[in-house]
Amino acid sequence: MKIKITQIVLLIAVGVLAYYVWETIQTPVRFNKEKDTRAAVVIQNLKDIRTVQQVYKMLNDTFSPSFDTLIKFMKYGQIPVVSIIFDPSDTTLTKTINDTIAFVNVADSLFGKRGGFIVDDLQIIPFSNGEKFELGAALINKGGVMVPVFMALAKKEYYLNGLDRALIRNPSVKDLVVGSLSEPTTDGNWE
Repeated sequence: MKIKITQIVLLIAVGVLAYYVWETIQTPVRFNKEKDTRAAVVIQNLKDIRTVQQVYKMLNDTFSPSFDTLIKFMKYGQIPVVSIIFDPSDTTLTKTINDTIAFVNVADSLFGKRGGFIVDDLQIIPFSNGEKFELGAALINKGGVMVPVFMALAKKEYYLNGLDRALIRNPSVKDLVVGSLSEPTTDGNWE
């Protein structure tokens, strides 16, 4: 009888230990899956910020340092629609005649086909309970030329809000950044 009770207790102990071993393995697996899912959404937002910044720069010769300016630009800014035809008097087909035929709203032009896109949410980091992307713009000297640069940053603590803090502090888990304030690049650190 004592042997049966001991065997049952050992069997239960083995089951509990197996569960803890399973959870020890699965916790980082679940974290990485959720991290990758969230990162994909945040990266899309950073790409959207980059796109708006590039259009802003095309029309204003500099990047915007604030979301207020970018959002106002998206809501009220206009992108010219230009008709380009070859100059009929030029037989080399190198000269063109450019004619602005219309203007299109920036938000409609860039995100009109994306259902559910909300312009004011461009500044909010997904999954962060309302935290905003850090945004900056500057002019830097590169080879004697002043070059406009921008950077948008989503801190890992914000977009991974609610997940295991010990796993978030892991050095392999990174903040997501597009652009740079020290180099003339518009690449993201995920690319």
